Parts: sequence; structure tokens; C-alpha cells
Amino acid sequence: MPLEIDPRVLPPYFLPGKEPLPPGFSEDDRAMMMEQQKMNRTMERVQESCAVKTVLAGVGGMAIGMFFSMLSTGFAYEDPTLRDQHAQLARHQKAGAIIKDMAKSAWSSGKGFAKVGALYAGIECVIESYRAKNDLTNSVTAGFLAGGILARNSGPKAAFMGGVAFAGFSAAIDMYLRREPPDED
Repeated sequence: MPLEIDPRVLPPYFLPGKEPLPPGFSEDDRAMMMEQQKMNRTMERVQESCAVKTVLAGVGGMAIGMFFSMLSTGFAYEDPTLRDQHAQLARHQKAGAIIKDMAKSAWSSGKGFAKVGALYAGIECVIESYRAKNDLTNSVTAGFLAGGILARNSGPKAAFMGGVAFAGFSAAIDMYLRREPPDED
């Protein structure tokens, strides 16, 4: 049962949704603004979702991994031994072989970067949601867990050291991103 407010105590124009409209606005404008606010809140909830953050980190990791891989593969053909391997091929065959190698390398690196990015972002988001804080502890803990998971097939010592290394890297990046900008006096 909704709460009934006595109009003598609180005039009806102070009730939520009953405020007076600014000049030039109609009830249709109010309804449209309320609908827009509801949609904005929904979009904020979707963007804050751990699943969405994980997918975005995976897609971003794939893009970065593919870019760097294609860049490094392109530079690899400056190596004289690789150049000699393709010397007997015609120009279009050489270009096709280089593009095929670049695509294969880009896909492989992209998958690796996507896995690392999605794993780290997903773990960090879950930790942040659980702790209800956004601080350095989240990134260090997520880095330790992600590094350990990524190195788990190499044994417990390697998993621990992978966790320590990834936690250190995460801490360094997070401290750099959280630093205060210098004063411009």
C-alpha cells in the first residue's frame, strides 16, 4: 500500500514526479525524460556488469595482441635469413606467404592476450564487487590469482612465481594510473 501524504503537511507539487515543470515543458516531455533516465540507469548497470567487463577486456586484449603481433611479424621479414627463404618466390607469392604468416601469428597472439585480459578483468571485477571497494588490493589480488592460473600447468612453484610476477606488474600499472597529476603552477 503506497504511503499517503496529507496535502496540508506536504503540498502535492513536492511529491516525486509531481514537481512543477519548467516553462515550455509538457507532461510528455516529463515522461520522455523519465524514460531516458531509466534507460541511462540500465546502461550503467550493464556497463558495470562483470560479464560485460570481462568480454570487453577480452576483445581489447585480442585487438592489442593482434596489432603487436602483426607489427613484430612485419619487422621479422627484415631478417636476412627469412628474406632468403622467400627469395625464389614471385612477388605476389612472397606477399601471400608474408600475409599468411602475419595472420597466423596475429590470431595466436590475439587469443593469448584475450585470455589474459579477460581472466584478469573478470577476477578483478568479482573481487571489487565482493569487497565493494576500488583500490590497489583488488588489482594485486587479481594479478596474483590470474598469474597463478596462467602458470598452473608448470607446477606449483611456477604458479606461485607467476602469481607474484603478475601481481607486481598489476601493482605497478595500477599505481601509475592512480597517481596524482603534477600541479601546474
